[in-house]
Amino acid sequence: MARVAVLLKVMPNSLDVNLGDLKVAIEKKLPGSYKILDSKEEPIAFGLKSLMLLISMEENTEGGTEELESKIKDVDGVEEVEVESISRISE
Repeated sequence: MARVAVLLKVMPNSLDVNLGDLKVAIEKKLPGSYKILDSKEEPIAFGLKSLMLLISMEENTEGGTEELESKIKDVDGVEEVEVESISRISE
């Protein structure tokens, strides 16, 4: 089955959120059909940083990225999740 790479911008709910710990919490929350391929911190403004996540998921997932976004939003410390891009990948 084909897979897609989804680039997400995850905004923490405060400056005090450790983005490394947030990434670990997100990894634990995601089902096995999702895989974090890459991550990085991106400065926003006034010391606030977002967590950029590149996540692999099945292309034909019902509802598209809705389930993925919902699961990440449920993680403690997450304020907002935004899809930056989606592209097809080969494995």
